[in-house]
Amino acid sequence: MQFAPLYPWLYKILRPTFPSCLWSGSSQVSQVALTFDDGPHPQYTPPLLDVLDRYQVQASFFWLGANVARYPQIAQAVVARSHYIGLHGYTHRSFPRLKAQELQGSLAQTQDIITQTCQVPRDRLIDVRPPNGLFTPQTLKLFQQWQYRPVMWSVVPEDWVRPGVDTVIKRVLQQVQNGSLIVLHDGVCGGQDVAATIEELIPRLQKRGYQFVTVEQLWGDRGYD
Repeated sequence: MQFAPLYPWLYKILRPTFPSCLWSGSSQVSQVALTFDDGPHPQYTPPLLDVLDRYQVQASFFWLGANVARYPQIAQAVVARSHYIGLHGYTHRSFPRLKAQELQGSLAQTQDIITQTCQVPRDRLIDVRPPNGLFTPQTLKLFQQWQYRPVMWSVVPEDWVRPGVDTVIKRVLQQVQNGSLIVLHDGVCGGQDVAATIEELIPRLQKRGYQFVTVEQLWGDRGYD
């Protein structure tokens, strides 16, 4: 069962309920952020990077620490292109299912492997997107205590169930607006289509006048509205 039609409604409910999370950027500026979860992946991330290179687009990647450990050269290739890096946990386990100590360890271990592999300063690895988008108020309290920033989404085309490139693009174009934070995947689920998706999606968004920014740039717009 696909839940894509529900995400725009969830966004409208969750954004004001949990204002400490980054859900989107300024509604006054024609910019959007492309974000990619679950990587790096040796088959799906390189062609994605090629497309981003061709269009000179900076994106944000939320990594699983275990994948950085498995594919260090792919991780290094992403960082070499100055894309923005966030945390997605060491493995793809829903945060509410983890004890506080397990969650803290998962995030710290992910920071450590990225720093060791890619020489990204540990204190720059503070943005966290929960796997499956699942969190609780307690999760957010722990993030604040540990000085992490929660990053969520405003456009979720559910590419991980592979509904087809055309469907993913259609869903994004129907939902996108100023400040949109778009979630795609370059991991095992959804990564098969990600390069083909953004090959078509980027120029169509550019034709609408959107510029591409990173999650870090969206945080800079926290004074919006």
